[in-house]
Amino acid sequence: MIEKASFIKEAILVVFISLLSCGLHAQQDPQYTQYMYNTMSVNAAYAGQRDVLSATALYRAQWVGIEGAPRTITFGIHSPLNNERIGLGLNVVSDEIGPAKETYLDANVSYTIPVDYYGDLELSFGAKAGLHFLDTDWSKGIFQNPDVVFNENVNLISPTIGAGVYLHSDKWYLGLSVPNVLTTTHYDDFKESLATEKLHMFLIGGYVFDLNSSIKLKPAFMLKGVSGAPLIADLSVNALFNEKFTLGLAYRWNDAISGLVGFQVSEQFFVGYAYDSTTTALNNYNSGSHEVLLRFELSQIGKIISPRFF
Repeated sequence: MIEKASFIKEAILVVFISLLSCGLHAQQDPQYTQYMYNTMSVNAAYAGQRDVLSATALYRAQWVGIEGAPRTITFGIHSPLNNERIGLGLNVVSDEIGPAKETYLDANVSYTIPVDYYGDLELSFGAKAGLHFLDTDWSKGIFQNPDVVFNENVNLISPTIGAGVYLHSDKWYLGLSVPNVLTTTHYDDFKESLATEKLHMFLIGGYVFDLNSSIKLKPAFMLKGVSGAPLIADLSVNALFNEKFTLGLAYRWNDAISGLVGFQVSEQFFVGYAYDSTTTALNNYNSGSHEVLLRFELSQIGKIISPRFF
């Protein structure tokens, strides 16, 4: 068991360090700095993994000061069933950018099996299905390329189907997912037109180090790959003090550096905040990005809320 844990810890550290050495570029899609608290939005297998009824709400205002910049609201709620092998969840994402508003409504289900004899290591399989709504209002804003802009507003509804796997112990996690395997239409802010969305794949991971009895340190990463586009890497390090206060730094490759802070107000309620400072030339035209996260968890009578740092 000790050798296995050591091998997994080293593997996750290798992946984390390797990401630091990659030359990656950013692209515009709904994104979160506090992705480590918003896992079900990218991986359906996370449904029920908090071991209690968990509800998370997030608001992100990106590139404040630029008209038409992205504004994202997410809400997710999930819980294990009585047998604790099956988890169910609901996730809603509303993303506005320029003349377009996109809304995702997804139902998530997961099934968890123990991997080792002691049950310390678990593997979850997840699936999601839902709908994607796209609404455009071309009367909003002034376009650099008016020739490509449609004259009529567009309202589209498309189905979504996704899947994921999530492997974890009480100290680390690693997940791989495809949130949507179907072709949908979305707004491309670079071309200022509608475009077909390509397949997205997410790789996430993290490890919790116990520095002492009161401080835990968690490096984490989220790597997103899209067919025909550069990779996106989000890297973060968060410290947890006395199971109450979190402080961290994050870096989105070739895009932004962020500061994170969080506080466990009570056993049930957590509040987090993140501020992004743009590292590209766009920094001259905006005052950064703000992100607020609220999490409420309700345990069953006589059951302790999961003390995991993820």
